[in-house]
Amino acid sequence: MIAFPLVGALILLVFNRFTNRWGHLLGVAMSLASFVVAVLAFFELIGFGAEERRRAVHLFEFIPGMPGQPAMVDMGLLIDPLSISFALLITGVGSLIHIYSIGYMAHDEHRRRFFAYLNLFVAAMLLLVLADNYVGLFIGWEGVGLASYLLIGFWQFKPSAAVAAKKAFVVNRVGDFGLLVGMFVIWTTFGSLAFKDIPVNGAESGTTLAIGLLLLLGACGKSAQLPLQSWLLDAMEGPTPVSALIHAATMVTAGVYLVVRSGAFFFPEGSGAALAVAIVGAATLLAGAIIGCAKDDIKKGLAGSTMSQIGYMMLGAGLGPAGYAFAIGHLITHGFFKADMFLGAGSVMHGMNDEVDMRKYGALRKVMPITFITFFIGYLAIIGFPLLSGYFTKDGIIETAVHHQPILGWLAVLGAGITGFYMSRMVFMTFFGQKRWADDAHPHESPLVMTVPLMILSLGALGLGAYLVLSNRLLLFLAPAVGQPEELPHFAPFAPSGLATLGLVAVGAIIAWMKYGRVEVPAVQPRGSFLTTFARRDLYGDALNESLFMRPGQWLTRLAVFFDNRGIDGIVNGLAAGIGGSSGRLRRVQTGFARTYALSIFIGAALLTGALLLVGNI
Repeated sequence: MIAFPLVGALILLVFNRFTNRWGHLLGVAMSLASFVVAVLAFFELIGFGAEERRRAVHLFEFIPGMPGQPAMVDMGLLIDPLSISFALLITGVGSLIHIYSIGYMAHDEHRRRFFAYLNLFVAAMLLLVLADNYVGLFIGWEGVGLASYLLIGFWQFKPSAAVAAKKAFVVNRVGDFGLLVGMFVIWTTFGSLAFKDIPVNGAESGTTLAIGLLLLLGACGKSAQLPLQSWLLDAMEGPTPVSALIHAATMVTAGVYLVVRSGAFFFPEGSGAALAVAIVGAATLLAGAIIGCAKDDIKKGLAGSTMSQIGYMMLGAGLGPAGYAFAIGHLITHGFFKADMFLGAGSVMHGMNDEVDMRKYGALRKVMPITFITFFIGYLAIIGFPLLSGYFTKDGIIETAVHHQPILGWLAVLGAGITGFYMSRMVFMTFFGQKRWADDAHPHESPLVMTVPLMILSLGALGLGAYLVLSNRLLLFLAPAVGQPEELPHFAPFAPSGLATLGLVAVGAIIAWMKYGRVEVPAVQPRGSFLTTFARRDLYGDALNESLFMRPGQWLTRLAVFFDNRGIDGIVNGLAAGIGGSSGRLRRVQTGFARTYALSIFIGAALLTGALLLVGNI
């Protein structure tokens, strides 16, 4: 699985321009080959009994131990229900994004390099989820960070893209620092970094809490959760297939995987790390939803949606085995409907001269029917319309949260209502109303190479959630890897939380229709209230980071430069200047006249003789 896309990336990068004519086809073929291997591995895995669905593959000794001692770290892979679920999502949705990119990047002169980076992204994410230890996971984790930097900044001629890539890289280093320190503590405590060697309740509660919080910091970076969410909206500067890959199948799902895989550190008795995960998820799902309400850029609106939906997954992951299946189920279904909508947004941009401002859209359903229908299915899924995928997985998280953490659960209900508003706003502004196109815009349906992936993804948005949740199929499948709750959940569509969720979603959609569907949308963004400005500026996250970290960092840097110039360099330069000045004065004694030297010798000898006589008399 890992080797196919990795080899594809190497071939495309090493052979460079010689692969320009067929490089995109190689990239797609390698991703599809990886998907075939994942499917075969899945069917082989389910052929074993539930207690045997944990198949380890030892590769090599990675970090050797002391002479005569076993290796400190063995590199190996782990196929179990959790890792194969992620592998199928990564390779399946990733391959559809590769195919879509053939059409979307058709006129880009660097298309071959783009596909190399896509292959690298898939390979790194597969290593992350298939590694059987934290070291292998961390290598994949950093590989994903590198690939995201290369893809977000792919159009380097745009200063905004270069800045966004650097921002994503730097913010993620903060989270990576937490993960790395967490790994150090795990090694110090257990003497191993292999998942199989981490015992449940195997450490003191304080150590377990510290490890859990450090891993949570790493998860917040990769999954764009508060307080490390600021990079995600800027990441929209990359080509749209990159946005779909990051938001649907790869990077932002890594944090959820880390939390679920590391359940031993979040759910021992007395640990508050799980509650911290749930709180972060609830806070982020509200923050992302609020941000999405005020974005006129269609991709940034979807980015705010991703923040919010990953928040739901983190909330579910913070509820333990009772919420794991719903969290992973929502991750899988979200991979389909979010990729569907991001690629749908790319299809709209493709027909609108790369315009992203929804105020310049309108009535596109008439000229882009396939894009509209598939996007609309994704929209219904994400708002939790009954019987679509999101209805089963997101409502499952909400219902479980209301049962275990009522306050956080009802906040999630509120977030669902806001989701109904901002996603309806997006649909009405883009596909309904009067056309507000620029004079040079000639919107048209995208070619089949772009619309066929949309159709396939929309099928997953339609029925995948019901298949995973009903009869607890996904929960029972994941149980050997992540555990099983004492009482199996039962999906109750008429629970109070479920009815409240549907009611608020309907209210949100109606408000959006009244503001953006039945009336003309102004071409110029109105000033709005303080709350609107608050959301447009991403809840002042960048301003907060600038005030708390960037400005103090600048002052510290200036102080260090001053101390270096005036202190350290001042001492060194002053000493050198003192010696140089003294030597300049002393050398004046060297006149070059023999009589002067003879007189100096005579005076010196007289002084020495006098000193000796004085000492002798004493």
